[in-house]
Amino acid sequence: MTDRVPVETSRQRWMAILARAPAERLEALLIEAEGAPEYTVLRGPESGLVMVRGRAGGGGAPFNVGEMTVTRCTVRLDSGLVGHAYIAGREPRRAELAALADALMQDPERMERLEAQVITPLQASQAARRAERAGKAAATRVQFFAMQTMRT
Repeated sequence: MTDRVPVETSRQRWMAILARAPAERLEALLIEAEGAPEYTVLRGPESGLVMVRGRAGGGGAPFNVGEMTVTRCTVRLDSGLVGHAYIAGREPRRAELAALADALMQDPERMERLEAQVITPLQASQAARRAERAGKAAATRVQFFAMQTMRT
């Protein structure tokens, strides 16, 4: 069996960041960077359920963990670029904004500016939240030591 290492493309990276971004923050950063671009909603935003699958031990036989609510949306810019978004939960506005940001990021003329003004700040705040949660979890960590008796 070969080890499969996922190759993360830049679009996968920004989509993951957009999917976790709070709607208010994403909207504020997009307005600051782009103003209010014209776009058409092609599909959604609509909520539904997806089956979440896991693997025993991370690489064993797949099994169904359960269902999860997601919201999806697809938008098209006036330039013809299409953006998609799937986010966890039921937040139609957040899905629409993530799809809009995806479409804008696909424009080579906007990509660098949006990366600096939208994606990087969102990534930094998400990393800070992860570090804060990890710090809180580490503070409650208990280490158990097993003592072995010596027989003479």
